[in-house]
Amino acid sequence: MPQNRHKENQELMTFGGHLEVFRQMIFRILVVAGVISMVVFYFKNVTWNILLAPSEWDFCTYRWIENIVCSIGMGFHFEEYHVNLIATDLSSQFMTHISTACYMGLLGASPYVLYELFHFITPALYENERQYSVRVAGTIYLLFIIGVLMSYFILFPISFRFLGTYSVSKRVVTNITLDSYISTFISLTLVMGIVFQLPVIVFFLAKMEIITKELLSQYRRHAFVIIMMIAAIITPPDLMTLILVTIPLYLLYEISIRVVAWVEH
Repeated sequence: MPQNRHKENQELMTFGGHLEVFRQMIFRILVVAGVISMVVFYFKNVTWNILLAPSEWDFCTYRWIENIVCSIGMGFHFEEYHVNLIATDLSSQFMTHISTACYMGLLGASPYVLYELFHFITPALYENERQYSVRVAGTIYLLFIIGVLMSYFILFPISFRFLGTYSVSKRVVTNITLDSYISTFISLTLVMGIVFQLPVIVFFLAKMEIITKELLSQYRRHAFVIIMMIAAIITPPDLMTLILVTIPLYLLYEISIRVVAWVEH
């Protein structure tokens, strides 16, 4: 009975009432993200050790690759390299620190943001729709985190190593600005988190009967070419990163075909 009464109250709520609830939700999200941002800003050493780790020649990904190659009987080691990160403006380090703390705060608050959004729309859903939406929301967040981790551990460090050490002449010394490093890091990470939502997008398109398993299977080759074009757009201009992005994106396409088959049955 209390649940029914609560739902009736939600249905009778005016547009202004919904707007006020939405305003309060945004305020709570900003408070949580702000607190996390301040914590990130305060623990500067820990934060920047994590952010700058992919730029180091002995990053954990390279060690993992070396161990895997050595385990199959082949001796292989990455060459040591050093790339200088510089700040060209007087306030650039401080402003980059603030903006990065804000980005990290939003990322850290993302589970709470997802909870608040779900709590906001829940009163308008039936019980079966709530269970359905919980699974969808969980899948979206899981895929986003996988995309972020893939960018951090694989795409960005390998891309940075290639572009940071590439030289047309020994007379040319590469010095990368901190702004360039962080902007590339954030944009690539965000893009990968979004791109990994492909199975979810396909799921909804299949639910609306816009696409079918036969359609996706028929245009596999076309999809592969399109995926390569998308990978070339969203990644830095080097072949290694292009391949490393194309492979998981195509695997996501194959997973999407299985998702559509599951929806159709």
